[in-house]
Amino acid sequence: MMIFLIFLFYLVHFVGAQDDCLPTRCHDFGPIIRFPFRLKGRQPEHCGYPGFDLSCNPINNSTEFEFQFPVKASTKKIVIPLSAKASVQEIDYGLQVIHVSVINGSCLPKQVPIVSSPASPFQMFYQYNVDTRGFTLFNCSTKPETFSYSGQITCLGSSKYQVYAFRSYYSISDFSLSNCVKMYNISDVSEVIFRGLLEYRTDDTQLHWSTPFCGNCEATGKQCRFKNNSMDNETECFDIPIQPEHDKGDSKKGVIVGVSIGLFLLVLVVVALYCVYRVKKRNENKRIGQFLEDYKALRPARYSYADIKKITDGFRSKLGKGGYGTVFKGKLSNDILVAVKVLNNIKGNGEEFINEVSTIGKIHHVNVVRLVGYCADGYRRALVYEFLPNDSLDKYISSGKQSHTLGWEKLHKIALGIARGIDYLHQGCNQRILHFDIKPHNILLDHNLNPRVADFGLAKICSKDQSVVTMTAARGTIGYIAPEVFSRNFGNVSYKSDIYSFGMLLLDLVGGRKNFNDRANDSSEVYFPEWMYNQLDKGEEIGIEIEKDDDTKIAKRLIIVGLWCIQWYPADRPSMKVVIQMLEGENMPVMPPNPFAASESANINSTAAKGSLFCSEFDSISEKSVAVI
Repeated sequence: MMIFLIFLFYLVHFVGAQDDCLPTRCHDFGPIIRFPFRLKGRQPEHCGYPGFDLSCNPINNSTEFEFQFPVKASTKKIVIPLSAKASVQEIDYGLQVIHVSVINGSCLPKQVPIVSSPASPFQMFYQYNVDTRGFTLFNCSTKPETFSYSGQITCLGSSKYQVYAFRSYYSISDFSLSNCVKMYNISDVSEVIFRGLLEYRTDDTQLHWSTPFCGNCEATGKQCRFKNNSMDNETECFDIPIQPEHDKGDSKKGVIVGVSIGLFLLVLVVVALYCVYRVKKRNENKRIGQFLEDYKALRPARYSYADIKKITDGFRSKLGKGGYGTVFKGKLSNDILVAVKVLNNIKGNGEEFINEVSTIGKIHHVNVVRLVGYCADGYRRALVYEFLPNDSLDKYISSGKQSHTLGWEKLHKIALGIARGIDYLHQGCNQRILHFDIKPHNILLDHNLNPRVADFGLAKICSKDQSVVTMTAARGTIGYIAPEVFSRNFGNVSYKSDIYSFGMLLLDLVGGRKNFNDRANDSSEVYFPEWMYNQLDKGEEIGIEIEKDDDTKIAKRLIIVGLWCIQWYPADRPSMKVVIQMLEGENMPVMPPNPFAASESANINSTAAKGSLFCSEFDSISEKSVAVI
């Protein structure tokens, strides 16, 4: 039994040691620190490569790096002992580049040392080809006339002379150096050394390391570490589980409690809990992995995080930011433009990621945005969509002048395209897809201003014969959420909730909300769809400027269809198929029952009896039964 306890102790101790090397960071927004780097004070030496030690500055929560600046005296190939202290901005493990802002450091020596210092593991990183012949240093008693070609190294100067650095590819005859004496040559490095690195900051110095080489691991979605039992600092690739940082602390607490108490029964409990914990974490990590494995048959491309950075040119062009991530513009190798949404909830269980991939990945429709590919690389998640150049519908209707910008015929086509896209989600797929966030911001427009339904982060999938959807909390955007989503007193949540959101979108498309805010005396006490209904029912104007009679009919048709869609009770709303019939029909649909009348059951039933279209299940209405004016 004692042997068993000793075995358990070393087993737990070994696992705790492995946890010490998990990725960490100094603060929430700092760069992630993992092999070949290590964080001093938190991670033991075996977690990082020699010379790759980082530290946290508790005063400003920055990540700091003390390193040897890669400078050589080129004539003798002597490595100059020039050290620097910098603030780490970013670490690109795929390209093996660390971005730093130099804070301070030592100055160049006045003479080349006889003994070379240990070589720096870092080299200056340039995105473009540059001349690498470096600089030549001159000791000058007076300022050279051609000073524009040189940099002054102030920390080497005195009251009698100053030291200047000239690009070595220039000829000495190009300069007036009669009062100067050559000192020595140095390799091509960042010109921050000319400031002496004394309390000097530079925005971005990029340092590249070639050893250890872990780029092959990063390219395959893996990470790098020391090879077991290696004496020569050899490295190997490995798969690392997705594990939030805070779990490491909980695991250590369990180990400390179990070892300190020392009771056999408690040790068994700790080990049992630990095993359950590991199984749970493994199952969570397998959840997305299994989903992606099953999803291969659908064949959108899978990209690594390195691919995503390349596609977006280092996340250079930002298109927008939402609650679930940031969208960047990118380009594939065949010059196809794409929009890349990088999900920012990297510590979650991937619910939004699976939601979007599992729904939109199965969809192929002209009015639904197309998923080109996705990224599931470690804890990083990204979705790659086709790029639609004309932004979202919200851009055109927020000003209230959409009829002047787009024209009424185009507004009608946009409304019809959106309806067809939603109808495809409800009826065209093997399973019914409920969007739950239909709004102008989630309708994208292509180069011909054709609409595409986008953003499936809140979507739910159910069978076509399922009439009720279970929801634990309201989802959607205020102003477009159906009443039953807030309160089941209005009915059950179903695909009719998308119909309500589409109706509100139609009223916005016409310009209802903007005109209502401009004309209503007290908009805080009046609901703008009710105001539109009353104005239209009484034959009064709603403030829309229309010149042609045909355009008047389009505006009226869109308003009437929108009012049909926002009936308070789901059973009183049409299906999207009937909505399409009303939008395409030659004759004008009749006004719907007043959705804002008294809500008592008797009054509603009375209204339903008077209206030829008001029936318990609107799906049964045919195109012919849509009464016309």
